[in-house]
Amino acid sequence: MSLVLIVEDDPGIQDVLRLFAEVNDMRAVVAGTAEAAIREAQSLRPDLAIIDLGLPDRDGIDVISSIRSWSQLPIIVLSARTLDSQKRAALQAGADDYVTKPFSVPELLARMRALLPRSTS
Repeated sequence: MSLVLIVEDDPGIQDVLRLFAEVNDMRAVVAGTAEAAIREAQSLRPDLAIIDLGLPDRDGIDVISSIRSWSQLPIIVLSARTLDSQKRAALQAGADDYVTKPFSVPELLARMRALLPRSTS
């Protein structure tokens, strides 16, 4: 069973993503801040991370850069930021994919499944 780290500060979106992961046979751990996300990523070594960029303590791009300094785990950004420059910045920091909010749950699942085999093989 794959472990997904959900980095999101909105409790409603946290709940949706957690439930969504669990009904698709994935375990989910939620971090609501950048600091918690980095700590959980280091200790749990998840198979995939979904990271919001607008976190209360630091920018999600900092989380991506931090994780990339020691891991190649697949990262999907899930953010309300829609400018091309913002998307490029996240991808250049090391994100593997970028999904804008509001998002399609089936599309996000397809993107997760496309990335998961890389980390679990």
